[in-house]
Amino acid sequence: MEIERLEPLPEDWQRALCVIAHPDDLEFGAAAAIARWTGQGRDVTYCMVTSGEAGIDGLDPEECRRVREAEQVASAAIVGVPEVVFLGLADGILEYGVPLRREIARVVRRHQPEIVITGNFRDTWGGRNLNQADHIATGRAVVDAVRDAANRWVFHDQLVDGLEPWGGVREVWACGSPDSTHAVDTTDTFDVGVASLEAHRAYIDGLGWENFDAREFLEGMARQTGQRLGTAFAAPFEVFPMGWGG
Repeated sequence: MEIERLEPLPEDWQRALCVIAHPDDLEFGAAAAIARWTGQGRDVTYCMVTSGEAGIDGLDPEECRRVREAEQVASAAIVGVPEVVFLGLADGILEYGVPLRREIARVVRRHQPEIVITGNFRDTWGGRNLNQADHIATGRAVVDAVRDAANRWVFHDQLVDGLEPWGGVREVWACGSPDSTHAVDTTDTFDVGVASLEAHRAYIDGLGWENFDAREFLEGMARQTGQRLGTAFAAPFEVFPMGWGG
């Protein structure tokens, strides 16, 4: 059977904002792509909707918040991202709706990205592997919040102290979607992506994944995606255009 090919993502942009539910979400696939882009001189900012404080069963949420925020800042630095914004919403119980859209729209307006990156927000990862509720809520809210940010009359109370509507987002890219149509060659930055995942050691240990090998884990998807792009390694993305009618 012929392999369904993936198209390369455009790289004619300068600023990207990554809006994701939890610390570590980007490191399970997208971080190597981000390392490629920062290495090209592009500006990338991370925004964590939660701090992942409900993610380690044996750790009190407030202590977990401190640990996971620190791990995310260190992980981001490995791939060349200097700023990580934490919105501080409650981990594990995110709900799609106006309050979440409001928070994300504010960040989009503040950072004025051309590209917004989020995680897979389809119901599954493909097949029977169900996605997690926070991922779905965040991704859905990101797509709508990008459009909200462009509308002066939506969340109008945010437009103070120089904050203005921002309609300059061209596309939203959802990494790891089972409906991905595009990909990024991560062959040269794969090792950096592995290191960024390894920086989440407390979280990985807290999950109880005995003998977890970050490289082995990431190689599976990266090689499979690379075959569809025509490279050794690649990261997959679903693309949502944000122009008129998008």
